[in-house]
Amino acid sequence: MATGGSLGSALNQLLREHDIQPLRRLSTYHAKHWHAQLSQLTHTRRGYEALEQARLSVRPETLIKWLSDPEHNIRRIHREIIHTAYENAALVPASPIPQPFKNGQFEITGMVRTGDDERFRGGVSNTGRITAPLRIDGRNGNWTEIERKWIAGELDDEAFEDTFTDHVIIEDIGEGTDGWDFTGIAYTITVQ
Repeated sequence: MATGGSLGSALNQLLREHDIQPLRRLSTYHAKHWHAQLSQLTHTRRGYEALEQARLSVRPETLIKWLSDPEHNIRRIHREIIHTAYENAALVPASPIPQPFKNGQFEITGMVRTGDDERFRGGVSNTGRITAPLRIDGRNGNWTEIERKWIAGELDDEAFEDTFTDHVIIEDIGEGTDGWDFTGIAYTITVQ
């Protein structure tokens, strides 16, 4: 169960509570100068792998010369390769969204509007009635766009809400009277 100030916020929190990590940058990677970046890269296996992937191909003697002299003038192409390798090493890829999560039964509690019908779902309404949550079968959703945005680090709260609505909710239960809007200020979402 996760809560948030919007549906997208609750969805992002739900992923984190299932230990599904977003794309993130390691806090130890903040060097700006090529020499500092190269020095940091050559101190870890991760750094050497990033240099290999970026295709820095120089002789060991050249690499030693560069590391021993921060004022050494290296070609621009080499500085760009070092920078690319550094940025690649600094990023930790997002965890993939597991199939059991995508196949889950989602229950959404909060204000939901479709057309003229706006009501609180999943609790006691302002009229005192107990209402059912909005239930969504994730197996019917198309998760491709959500996964693409998640892996790219583009799935902020607003994008998650919009994409989940378009590709999971609508795929499962249809457009509604006039689309789906989540107009509340607090949402709880569970997945089984």
